[in-house]
Amino acid sequence: MLVLALLLDAAVGEPRWLWSRLPHPAVLLGRAVAWLDRTLNRGEPRRLKGVLALLILGVGALALGWLLSLAGPLIEILAAAILLAQRSLAQHVAAVADALRLSTAEGRRAVAMIVSRDTAAMDGPQVARAALESGAENLSDGVVAPAFWFLIGGLPGMLLYKAVNTADSMIGYCTPRHKRFGWASARMDDLLNLVPARLTCLLIALPSRLTDWRGILTDARRHRSPNAGWPEAALSRALGVSLAGPRSYDGVMRDLPWVNPADRHDTGPDDIDAGVALLWRSWRLALLFCALVASTRLLF
Repeated sequence: MLVLALLLDAAVGEPRWLWSRLPHPAVLLGRAVAWLDRTLNRGEPRRLKGVLALLILGVGALALGWLLSLAGPLIEILAAAILLAQRSLAQHVAAVADALRLSTAEGRRAVAMIVSRDTAAMDGPQVARAALESGAENLSDGVVAPAFWFLIGGLPGMLLYKAVNTADSMIGYCTPRHKRFGWASARMDDLLNLVPARLTCLLIALPSRLTDWRGILTDARRHRSPNAGWPEAALSRALGVSLAGPRSYDGVMRDLPWVNPADRHDTGPDDIDAGVALLWRSWRLALLFCALVASTRLLF
């Protein structure tokens, strides 16, 4: 089922004609998180209420996944394909390269659709780096991790991961409002991405024939995220560029460490194109692995 879901997502992606008429599951999950935030994120104890919100969201996702799985394999394949994001990820990242070739301002507008950092003052290389970092991180969050949890727990496991990941993206930031309430969601997202992020690193490194595992490990440990540094460290070395580094959030410049600092800093649209091609090579390797596992199960 996962092989078919991966192929369906790669072929169709997120058709605009459908999701312009119906709310996407990610939108529905976002509405659920927003409702829990409005309802529970008040008074004390905020951290305990954040744990309760995560439990409600998680139980609801597991129950919905279980009910959908009762409808049969076809529904499971369709639902899994909808929850994967390979084609849309590649399209959004490639769009930044196309926009950046027109002008830096167009590149900023395109990359603002896929990153949460401030983009108004970015130069060309910063736009390109942001697109590549988003591609690396979302290959893990949007493709490898959902597929991994589908293999572990079927559609319920996949929906649970997507619910937690959505909650982390909305309330997992250390803002005054969400520092305590979003703590549980952020920590659970870190836990659920622990294995997928490292698998994503391998999926990028193997087709690129990378051997600098010590450098990847060093950069991954220095990264602000316990998981995002792994695919970023692999992608940066595969492309021969530096990623991450200082950037601005909500008007505040943060001096974050570089990933692969010794390589080129003058990233551009050609590097984004190479990164998109590598995203697809990594996807094909993941598909091959799933197909081999499926063949083994059919044989034995």
